[in-house]
Amino acid sequence: MSNKLSMHVNVDDFLPATEEEKRYMVQMRPSSTFFKDGMKRLLRNRVATVSLIIIIIITLSSIFIPMFWPYSYDKMLGVNPGKPVDSSYNNLAPFTYGKTELKQIEAGEQVFPHVFGTDSAGRDYFIRVVYGTRISLAVGFFASIIVLLIGMTVGSIAGYCGGKVDLIIMRIVDIIYSLPDMLMVILLASVLKQTLGPALAGTALEKIGSNIISLFIVFGVLYWVSMSRLIRGQILSLREQEYVLASQAAGAKGSWIIRKHLLPNCISVVIISTALQIPNAIFTESYLSFLGLGVNAPMPSLGSLASDALNGLSSYPFRLVIPALVISLIVLSLNLFGDGLRDAFDPKLRT
Repeated sequence: MSNKLSMHVNVDDFLPATEEEKRYMVQMRPSSTFFKDGMKRLLRNRVATVSLIIIIIITLSSIFIPMFWPYSYDKMLGVNPGKPVDSSYNNLAPFTYGKTELKQIEAGEQVFPHVFGTDSAGRDYFIRVVYGTRISLAVGFFASIIVLLIGMTVGSIAGYCGGKVDLIIMRIVDIIYSLPDMLMVILLASVLKQTLGPALAGTALEKIGSNIISLFIVFGVLYWVSMSRLIRGQILSLREQEYVLASQAAGAKGSWIIRKHLLPNCISVVIISTALQIPNAIFTESYLSFLGLGVNAPMPSLGSLASDALNGLSSYPFRLVIPALVISLIVLSLNLFGDGLRDAFDPKLRT
């Protein structure tokens, strides 16, 4: 029996600890970051994960399918120079063929099917839906980027400066809120069609047209106000934190504090708001194209395809149902994914 009052050192106390003793004494977890934790919570959300997969599949399809699809979005089948127009290609049902194609099939040739049939002008409807999806996604993405950049800049300045600067900016925001966005789009589309139309001739933007440019301008002028108010509120609550006061005491400039401290701490709100802005922009572009204020013909968008299908609604209802379903699927997936981002990255919703 060892003497507890002895001054001799017990050598057994200096033996290396076993793995079991280490696990018992030290409760450790792998190092992680805010982004990694958020992504883990996001991937555990099955609805948001499935929505993200659907968005990725639709986006990749709209990019890569036109590269190998044998038909073009503006090619009128049955129309050849110097020959009579073959009207058998017009208004084909899905997986049906024109007269010339039927003869080719009888001769043993391989003819690629018209998956969604053709429209009233004899153009392959599937590739037009794919191009329309590409246009709608591009408009939604770039419009959200415009809203993000303007709203984040204005909201950061208003929230950090405060005082008269905040008062003036918020009064401007209130004035912009009072402007009817639909009327602004119609007015800008009418004005820019006359002014930008000749300037766009021969450029890459000619196929898209001045209407989409006016839509981007409206998003840049009107739709940033909600983003700016959200970021302003976040920065107003963050600018009184100790690390901000310490940076100010050290002589840091306001722009540096905004970039290095304030915006990174409200980045989750920025990501969530941007993700939820994309379906709003897509839906806006779709109903504007439905009204004839979208891309220039023959370039399709999902809204213009639905609008064109109204003429043959009783005879060819699938031409309205298909773009409507694609719009609904894109908007629903983006909304569910945005909700999943909010649940995963918003600290106030953590459980």
